[in-house]
Amino acid sequence: MSRPGGPLTLEVTAYANGGAGIARSDGRVVFVDGALPGERVRARITDDSRSSYAKAAVEEVLTPSEHRVVPRCPAAAAGAGCCDLAFVEPAYARRLGADALADVLRRIGRFDLDELPPPDVEPLGGASTGWRIRTRLAVGRDGRAGLRGRRSAEIVTEPCVAPVAGLLEQVDGLGARPGTEIVLMAGTDGVRHAGELAAPREGDVRGRRRGDAARRRAQRSRGARSAHRELRMLVGDGSVTHRVGDRSWRIPVTGFWQAHRNAPEVYSAAVVDLLAEAGVAGTVHAWDLYGGAGVFSAALIDAGPSRGLDVASVDLVDTDPSALAAADAVFGADPVTTHRGGVAETLAGLRSPQVVVSDPPRAGAGLSVVDGVAAAGPEAVVHVGCDAASFARDLGRYAVHGYRVRGWRAFDAFPLTHHIEAVAVLTR
Repeated sequence: MSRPGGPLTLEVTAYANGGAGIARSDGRVVFVDGALPGERVRARITDDSRSSYAKAAVEEVLTPSEHRVVPRCPAAAAGAGCCDLAFVEPAYARRLGADALADVLRRIGRFDLDELPPPDVEPLGGASTGWRIRTRLAVGRDGRAGLRGRRSAEIVTEPCVAPVAGLLEQVDGLGARPGTEIVLMAGTDGVRHAGELAAPREGDVRGRRRGDAARRRAQRSRGARSAHRELRMLVGDGSVTHRVGDRSWRIPVTGFWQAHRNAPEVYSAAVVDLLAEAGVAGTVHAWDLYGGAGVFSAALIDAGPSRGLDVASVDLVDTDPSALAAADAVFGADPVTTHRGGVAETLAGLRSPQVVVSDPPRAGAGLSVVDGVAAAGPEAVVHVGCDAASFARDLGRYAVHGYRVRGWRAFDAFPLTHHIEAVAVLTR
């Protein structure tokens, strides 16, 4: 096989969780960025460090798939790490996502998909562009702002098509200084907020250059790190209004909120619907784990009664103090108690629930949390996952404790990318 940088002609036969095409060379698996099943491509090896597989990037498509289209995102076409499937028909991209989810449910979760067919990937509503309400840009030495490169720390200044209209308007004229970052978020009230974050610490810069694994770890801790960096508001006051149902939250511009404008409403409805479909009813005490500002707590309290579910009280657990402060402000006299701390460490001190909603970060809940939830003996668990492999692994661990999936949904959470969001309800 060619060493990194060398050309290789490959026949792509399948699609992997993570967004790469799968090919073989000399009996070895090659994951090919930018390739689709059925294509013949010329690719450059980018990582040959593993004995079991290599990574490559497409340099030329020799035989294109019928589902390949002209890339819809200029930033991604220029190498930004945003819309990695902008060259794929959206409906076909959702089908690929469903296939990838089915594969990891079978292979990692050990599920019999003949017994319970895997979900299709549903659109979240609206167009596949103009859906993102928050983003973060780097400011280069020339003062221009852009997204980081997919495989580098380079700044790509071509526009991305994901942000909602107006979010990136005149971003180079906001006065952000070279070496800083701009965080932008749009509220449901139509107000744009933009802040300048001081230059990241050296350790954060190195993390961007260590590759995908380091980048995923950085994304999980980005909010915590941002809280320790000086923020200078450029537009707006930095307190962003988000409305879901009849409730409004005020979230810091550096805080977490779902990126897709429709996600909070759609996911909230999915949680309540899945519980109803599983026959969960009556008066319950609930846990909302990794609950953030409490969107799912609100869904249980507000929408539950229409489905026969009376939520008498909720314990909401998260590590983010700003999110918990937002939750406290929203719930007021509602029976929601917030707990700041790691989920695994907090569970033992909570009253046993009948219903658990768990929405962990990309790494998943992991053994200690799943085991702790199962030990509490809830009637039903709704588990949300933003990474298919972690989602499958967590569900498989629940199965060890006697929980069975009664229904699941999957969503095109980040259109024009390989990322999906999945939700499952499990009961004993």
